[in-house]
Amino acid sequence: MGGIKIGIDLGGTKIELIALDEAGGERMRRRVPTPQGDYPATLDAIQQLVNEAWAELDAETSLGFGTPGALSKATGLLKNSNSTCLNGKPLLEDLRHRLGRPIRIGNDADCFALSEATDGAAAGAGIVFGVILGTGVGAGVIANGKPLSGPNAITGEWGHNPLPWPSDDERPGPPCYCGHQGCIETFLSGPGLARSHFQASGQNLSAAEIVGRAEKGDTDCEHSLMTYEDRLARALAHVINLLDPDVIVLGGGLSNCFRLYANVPKLWGRYVFSDRVDTLLVPPKFGDSSGVRGAAWLWG
Repeated sequence: MGGIKIGIDLGGTKIELIALDEAGGERMRRRVPTPQGDYPATLDAIQQLVNEAWAELDAETSLGFGTPGALSKATGLLKNSNSTCLNGKPLLEDLRHRLGRPIRIGNDADCFALSEATDGAAAGAGIVFGVILGTGVGAGVIANGKPLSGPNAITGEWGHNPLPWPSDDERPGPPCYCGHQGCIETFLSGPGLARSHFQASGQNLSAAEIVGRAEKGDTDCEHSLMTYEDRLARALAHVINLLDPDVIVLGGGLSNCFRLYANVPKLWGRYVFSDRVDTLLVPPKFGDSSGVRGAAWLWG
């Protein structure tokens, strides 16, 4: 679809809107706080934000939404959202009714990956695996410019597979909110890194503090980051063995740890079933803006 593309990123703390022209240029951007735990108020906030954008742009637009969780293909209701007031709700139909326009919805990790595959760090690549390393761990898969979505609407739910090739002290692993133990998310999320560091050193630090102290020569923090890099290498090697992506793009807060891009590819070769690994590991071009940009690009 040509013309102006509006993307809306429905986050846990903010709702962000962006309008892009056909070349990906930003025409406007707005954000409002997300009403906490209130589904009708969330719909009201979205409707007001979109109406204000339409009034300002005075142009035909498409509408794409990035959401936590995914739409169940069985029921059409939202599932797996950490914004729990959205779970079990007919979000797509409610938005269509309120806004009176065709709407496309994508998982927030899919939108991140789509943004980076369209005009970001992986532009032009055939297969792109876009990873979120933040409060949680998720991913989206883009093949030839299109997000992949299987019959269960869980393509890219990499964070809820077990950490591969675990050592004895990594078994059975920390409990995960999904009901299992040892999920990749429990090791590679920001809280997962902080938990692992506390268990090893007794230091109660955030992921960002661990990275910062390692840069200044803190040996405990350096050891925790080396452990993290090996775990990330193992987890991404599983992806490479299964999907063989051209490019892996990291997003989320831990994507700002730039040593990962040099160190992890040096480690993953021992786990990848190949004589060499040509997959690229890159930082995002658009950073925190990739989610909302990807929502706009759901319309191509």
